[in-house]
Amino acid sequence: MNITFIGGGNMACALIGGLLQQDYSPAQIRVAEINAETRERVRREFGVETVPELARGMTDNREIIVLAVKPQQLSIVARGLAPLLKQNLVISIAAGIRAEALSQWFGGRARVVRAMPNTPALVGSGVTGLYAMAGVNDEEKREAEAILRAVGTVLWVESEELLDAVTATSGSGPAYVFYFIEAMQKAGQELGLDADQMRKLSIETFLGAARLASESTDEASVLRARVTSPGGTTERAIRSLENDDVKNGIIRAIRVAYQRSREMGDELGRT
Repeated sequence: MNITFIGGGNMACALIGGLLQQDYSPAQIRVAEINAETRERVRREFGVETVPELARGMTDNREIIVLAVKPQQLSIVARGLAPLLKQNLVISIAAGIRAEALSQWFGGRARVVRAMPNTPALVGSGVTGLYAMAGVNDEEKREAEAILRAVGTVLWVESEELLDAVTATSGSGPAYVFYFIEAMQKAGQELGLDADQMRKLSIETFLGAARLASESTDEASVLRARVTSPGGTTERAIRSLENDDVKNGIIRAIRVAYQRSREMGDELGRT
């Protein structure tokens, strides 16, 4: 399985690094990147072939194309690639651009899998939602899954609309976590702890709580209740959060992120 990445940015590099750790050979990977400095950095770091652009005859049917460019650039990039492709599997990690739009831009020459990874993929701890068009066969699904599994866990969704929900939850989710960490650090510093102490306390608390939730069969609500002793400090804090409607505020935030993802699909799909 040979893989060509269109774009050599952070997510592409995370995937390349993960694939090489999974015993893929540098000879199986190529990167097309227009920026000379980025191209050289990728070549030097990973030892893979880098080219400024793909040319006719450079691809074959078995080669997988991974689109790792900004959503706003995808229409131009896809239309430029269309004459160079045969019946390649194309994996897009661009947010918002729907598979049908991609297929049209490729002139029907490609079978499309959409992937929605999140930024913890940069440290091999991502989670990616995947959706495949009807023409993608089981073997191609396994190949797409293997590529994204190199940077974390994956899950398939049956309808493309659900990728908007993936985007709003796990895709944007790291920002929600960072936002809460920011608040914890600010509160701790106001109470007299220094910045280094609060960085360690807040981050390790999230890591530990996430691991506990991951290894437990209990729901998050049950785990929370176990920490919340009647009349104690945690109960007082949770009551304050409930009074401020924080849980519903988070739900509303995810819903507006979901709506924005759908809007992006409408807007960028017309480009």
